[in-house]
Amino acid sequence: MTSRPALGKIGIWTAALKTDYAPSEQVGEAVAELDELGYGAVWLGGSPSPDQAGVLLDATSRITVATGILSIWDHEAAYVAERHTALNAAHGGRFLLGLGVSHSALAGERYQRPYTAMKEYLNALDSAPTPVPATQRVLAALGPKMLKLSRDRAAGAHPYLVTPEHTAEARDVLGKEAVLAPELKVVLDTDLDRARATARDYLGRYLALPNYTKNFKRLGFEDADFADGGSDRLLSAMYALGDAETIRARVDEFLAAGADHLAIQVVSDDQALPREQWRTLAEALPLDKS
Repeated sequence: MTSRPALGKIGIWTAALKTDYAPSEQVGEAVAELDELGYGAVWLGGSPSPDQAGVLLDATSRITVATGILSIWDHEAAYVAERHTALNAAHGGRFLLGLGVSHSALAGERYQRPYTAMKEYLNALDSAPTPVPATQRVLAALGPKMLKLSRDRAAGAHPYLVTPEHTAEARDVLGKEAVLAPELKVVLDTDLDRARATARDYLGRYLALPNYTKNFKRLGFEDADFADGGSDRLLSAMYALGDAETIRARVDEFLAAGADHLAIQVVSDDQALPREQWRTLAEALPLDKS
């Protein structure tokens, strides 16, 4: 692709900025602060709609807002294309469409031939009355086939729950030009036992989803690593646990492995907006504070 989304090196991944979970006033204040702190992008999690992303665009002036990730089973392509065009027209092209095939446990009977379904969805975005340019969309890609599709039909990939090793492999598949923007979970807690407990409690929900466990096995993990919320080895691979300096070192590993951008997800004992942690990380991470 000749044109890349403006993401900066570091962004924030969160579902807590959906107005389903927090009052719109709190959401607006929190995302405006992320903008001011210098984060390059905010990735709205929890299978968001374009309109939910629009709430964040309305509250900001600089930061890129991305869906991380919009489920292709939940939103008609023509509607998504229409809203994508409108939001970018209103907000200076700051909306990036992140797309994914979700999981069979969430999509139910609709989850049929996901790779084929993604190609058909991209075709529909291309042929919509207001098409979504390939340079303005990224795919949630883990395996080689979806990574290649991210390279050929999108600006790049936004892999979730991955390691620096996966990032290096993904870069090899994507080539030099495509965007690679993985997500990394972090627990800001210097008590390692407590940090692991927090991480394990959150990771457990993903260990019931075959898309992730299949990818973990490609990375060398085994069924035993998936028991009881995840082995220490799995937690160490999928999280950065500790103080801000420890997290910065882990971030640098992803960037050195080939990531253009890293989407940081703060995990804590509650799911409230982790604004204090975002501020702490902003001091330690390579943000554009100009």
